[in-house]
Amino acid sequence: MSLQANRRKWPQRMPAGRAYGLALIMSVAAIAHGWAATGDDQAKIKAGEQVYNTYCETCHGPDLVNGGQTFDLRRLRADERPRFEHSVLNGKNQMPPWKGVLDEEQIDQLWHYIRAHAYQK
Repeated sequence: MSLQANRRKWPQRMPAGRAYGLALIMSVAAIAHGWAATGDDQAKIKAGEQVYNTYCETCHGPDLVNGGQTFDLRRLRADERPRFEHSVLNGKNQMPPWKGVLDEEQIDQLWHYIRAHAYQK
């Protein structure tokens, strides 16, 4: 099939205004999808807030905002969960170990809470 014949099968160009509108809608939908947490995630975030308020807030500050004396947990990136879990379970610097105090589910909830408020999503 010739190039000319192949071109005829493609639809005509979309008007620029319609193309931009469609691109905008698709971009907003993609962003909203990436930011929206599922119901299960929302439950973990809420439970994680309770764990944080009980065990972490004293040193790391209310709503994850501290005075600079301890690590800012909002700086944790998504790929740093193993580092986070190791520090929580074994302690680090002035932070005590929480192994035997927090269970796996509480640590998961805490991680969801921290990631929901992280600088870098």
